[in-house]
Amino acid sequence: MSEHDGATAVPDARLGDGTLAVRAGLPEPVKNEPTMPGPVFAAHFHLPGDVEGPYTYGRDTNPTWTLLEQAIGELEAPGQDGVHTIAFASGMAAVSAVLLSQARTGDTVVLPSDGYQALPLLREQLEAYGIHVRTAPTGEDAQLAVLDGARLLWIETPSNPGLDVCDVRRLVDAAHAGGTLVAVDNTLATPLGQRPLELGADFSVASGTKGLTGHGDVLLGYVVCRDPELAAGVRRWRKIVGAIPGPMEAWLAHRSLATIQLRCRRQWANALAVAEALADRADVSGLRYPGLPADPSHKTAARQMRGFGSVVSFTLPDRAHAERFMAALHLVEDATSFGGVRSTAERRGRWGGDAVPEGFIRFSAGAEDTEDLLQDVLRALDSAGTGA
Repeated sequence: MSEHDGATAVPDARLGDGTLAVRAGLPEPVKNEPTMPGPVFAAHFHLPGDVEGPYTYGRDTNPTWTLLEQAIGELEAPGQDGVHTIAFASGMAAVSAVLLSQARTGDTVVLPSDGYQALPLLREQLEAYGIHVRTAPTGEDAQLAVLDGARLLWIETPSNPGLDVCDVRRLVDAAHAGGTLVAVDNTLATPLGQRPLELGADFSVASGTKGLTGHGDVLLGYVVCRDPELAAGVRRWRKIVGAIPGPMEAWLAHRSLATIQLRCRRQWANALAVAEALADRADVSGLRYPGLPADPSHKTAARQMRGFGSVVSFTLPDRAHAERFMAALHLVEDATSFGGVRSTAERRGRWGGDAVPEGFIRFSAGAEDTEDLLQDVLRALDSAGTGA
């Protein structure tokens, strides 16, 4: 929950995901008032006399953020009181806030070497501040080997775009034994697919731009943690840099949460169907989806994930083949995001920031009818294979 929860009751952790989602963050009912208040557009609030109360200035707090933060906290840690959520203007704002609020000059931070392509930019900034950075791949819990003496371990599981999975509990236990904090990027899984705080992490961090809101129309990020001191540091960083979400974006995000279970269940089913359809194709190599029993990460993912996400990755023979495939798709949009209700895909190598082959495809399954989506993908693959 956020810092302004007051006497709001904690939802019962035994409630189903759909029930939690449609009621997350709603205020207590008041006669003649809307069940979900509209966005509050305010740079300042009436503040006579001494400075007191939750809302003073728009860079610090906003009632629309409060409801969204409460809703996200209820999904990330249902049934748990004392959970602090801080919303940001983007996922990278949230990522930066955790790393830069917790690490100081001389500290060591461990990052994944196969994570989101903006992490190398963040590494450069950390090193410019005199913070030491070590990296290791996500797979096979390789970050364990570089943990010694670190201030913070950053985990991205499943990794983006390679979809490797690490054992969060194992890494958390090892990190905490050495006094290291742990943050988990939960973007790809969403709170319905994985709950890092329940796995022992100190921070759950995500881009709400992706599966959390799911419509490709909002930039948002968030941080969730239990420790009030850690939360205060992150919140202070947000205030200093002003990386705040707009009220309209926060309201749209909260509204979108009501359908997260419906969206994710269909997207996960579609992703698995696409992965299964690709498994036996001669023109596809390097297929990864944690939900496939044959995937190298499946056993670990099945222990700690409640759903395997909407993203499938695979490699086509070369760049030209991949570009023909992309051009032949009708229902799938060529776009650089994932987790939306409309399927998207891209030849990831066009950005130059990921260590992937030229024919590597990151595919995000949307909420289309499964048969329609499969027909489109398989037809496009067939078309690409003919060189047409």
